[in-house]
Amino acid sequence: MQYNSAEEKNEKKAVLVAIITQNQNEEKVNEYLDELAFLTSTLGAKTIKRFTQRLEKPDVRSFIGKGKLEEINAYAQAEKADWVVFDDDLTPSQLRNLEKELKVKIYDRSLLILDIFLNRAQTAQAKTQVELARNQYLLPRLTRMWTHLERQRGGTATRGGAGEKEIETDKRIIRNTITKLKERLAKIEKQSRTQRKSRGKIVRVAIVGYTNVGKSTLMTRLSKSDILAENKLFATVDSTVRKVNFEDIPFLLSDTVGFIRKLPTHLIESFKSTLDEIREADILIHVVDVSHPTLDDHISVVNQTLTDIDAGDKPTLLVFNKVDLLEEEEEISVEEKIKNLKNTYWNKEQNDVVFISATNKENIEELKNKLRKLVEAKHFTIFPNYLKNTYY
Repeated sequence: MQYNSAEEKNEKKAVLVAIITQNQNEEKVNEYLDELAFLTSTLGAKTIKRFTQRLEKPDVRSFIGKGKLEEINAYAQAEKADWVVFDDDLTPSQLRNLEKELKVKIYDRSLLILDIFLNRAQTAQAKTQVELARNQYLLPRLTRMWTHLERQRGGTATRGGAGEKEIETDKRIIRNTITKLKERLAKIEKQSRTQRKSRGKIVRVAIVGYTNVGKSTLMTRLSKSDILAENKLFATVDSTVRKVNFEDIPFLLSDTVGFIRKLPTHLIESFKSTLDEIREADILIHVVDVSHPTLDDHISVVNQTLTDIDAGDKPTLLVFNKVDLLEEEEEISVEEKIKNLKNTYWNKEQNDVVFISATNKENIEELKNKLRKLVEAKHFTIFPNYLKNTYY
């Protein structure tokens, strides 16, 4: 096999696995696997094969049936796969059994997302949040194949029956680490709350949305500052806050971590302080990738997550981004698609709707005008006499 670069040579090879059930049909499973492949790519691995199996429910022992497991094992060994990635969470016993059978690194969706967050986190707060979530997730799932604690326990080599003692040592290390991380996070969160209070009564706007819909690019357009924007899931993990002025009306604009289906519970719990940027916002900008085939599902996931964190009733500007990626079809033109979406979501959600391309700066001024009206309305409830004669 020829490699074009050192990076390609070092790229991991991954096999993806999912089950088809009554609650998760084949079409939905393929959609989830597309997303899982994108997640896997984000963490640095190339998907070389997908396996699916129809089951009423996951196999208690190994998630998938014995025959399918043997098929996956034969393929993984023949192709020298590095990872086998499951689209649903695995129980501790399933993980142990799968590692024993397949003898490669096993990921489930939650651990994959946690590792992506671990690589993406930049601030002390985000790093601590992710480390806490990851340790809480790994604690019941430790097996002898995990070696990430070797340095902490002294790197002593153990053989045979010492393996169980080694796992217990690892568990003790993780419990102590969790305690320390919780203490560290409590101090950081206290500082964050103090910082948020010190911002005064200025209007606060938070950009929310599914991951990889263009939130960071939009943040750059609105705040005129350089924000990391990549075509990868979870390019942004840390919240970014910028002060913006629209015709002398100031407000704070924050870019937040993207939502995703099956987001690990531990991660939501650990990221509560980051999600406070959303909870404490006066206005939300909900960004949607209008070109994505399952945008309705993305909207539902975001709306449900907002409801779960008690932020579902805030004034919201619904922004359909990436109109430059919409394509004509035989039955319907791009203009008709946009018109139908606008009518649908205006009637359904009763909130402002705007269609833009953050990358091409298309309709950005229309977005700014709609946002300015929302910010003004909130601003003048806080400061009734502020610049009133300028506008009325």
